[in-house]
Amino acid sequence: MANTRSAIKRMKQNEKRRQRNRAARGNVRSTVKAARTAAASAPEAKDSIRHAIRVLDRAVTQGVMHRNTAARKKSALAKKLNTLA
Repeated sequence: MANTRSAIKRMKQNEKRRQRNRAARGNVRSTVKAARTAAASAPEAKDSIRHAIRVLDRAVTQGVMHRNTAARKKSALAKKLNTLA
């Protein structure tokens, strides 16, 4: 357990950020997964993939995900989108 007041505050801040990052990462994962499944079958795949790309960009802006990781995922989604068209 933390000894100083500043360390206690830092622990509280870290826990809040951890929870926020977990929620954002979960949102990214579920959105990307939905876009992948939509790309396999549904006609509304284009909108789903565009939404997933927006969510990935937002995660990078928030600092939840590294930009190269998001770029790699966006590239894979774009490839799927191009194979549909």
